[in-house]
Amino acid sequence: MSAAQQHLTLAVESGTGGILLWVALPYVSLAVFVLGHIWRYRYDKFGWTTRSSQLHERRLLRIGSPLFHFGVLFVLLGHIGGLLVPESWTDAVGISEHTYHVLAVVVGTIAGVCTVGGLAILIYRRRTVGPVFSATTRNDKAMYLSLAVTIGLGLAATVAANIVGGGYNYRETISPWFRSIFYLQPDPDLMTGVPVLFQLHALSALLLFAAWPFTRLVHMLTAPLGYLTRPYIVYRSRDARLGSRAPHRGWERIR
Repeated sequence: MSAAQQHLTLAVESGTGGILLWVALPYVSLAVFVLGHIWRYRYDKFGWTTRSSQLHERRLLRIGSPLFHFGVLFVLLGHIGGLLVPESWTDAVGISEHTYHVLAVVVGTIAGVCTVGGLAILIYRRRTVGPVFSATTRNDKAMYLSLAVTIGLGLAATVAANIVGGGYNYRETISPWFRSIFYLQPDPDLMTGVPVLFQLHALSALLLFAAWPFTRLVHMLTAPLGYLTRPYIVYRSRDARLGSRAPHRGWERIR
């Protein structure tokens, strides 16, 4: 690549295009994420559900659901630690960058493989089991596609940069950019030069978070805490004497 081409590329990445992708889009996604959940809870409270399909099929669900949910839980915890915890903090508690990098790659790759495997089983189940497929909406299909793209790009970026390639320390670029969004001092220049797969993964995640409130993914932000404090349900048997008149034929009480 010539010097002129390199300058043009960097100018595009750190100019208007960079501001739109790495400043405007994150704030739009964050606003839609927050306001969308408020709107959903206010106007579609009874639609705040996973629409469970367990009654239709259980064998594949029993395998795919734990794989996906536990895998994505560790993926989210890894992202929270990697994006929100500065490198200086881990150095201060005695965790070297090499140790952190090896731990993040090993655990992240295992969690990513479990997540992808679980998602593949759930998609296969939803496509091949008739009643489950019939209950699948277009919204569900778009959600599964967004999840697959985001998770696949994240796993591909990890493998390409840290296993196939010579390694990439995203804590020096992506993490400070992510924190700068919440500091209200966004720095799009930090994303200049970031490997393409990491950029695509970040963009797909932003789009996924924008669509999150309008899908069944809302259930991930709730927990059935009300079950811990709600009163017992009392069942009482009906009186055997239902009245003095004899019931019509065919309407006798079943004992």
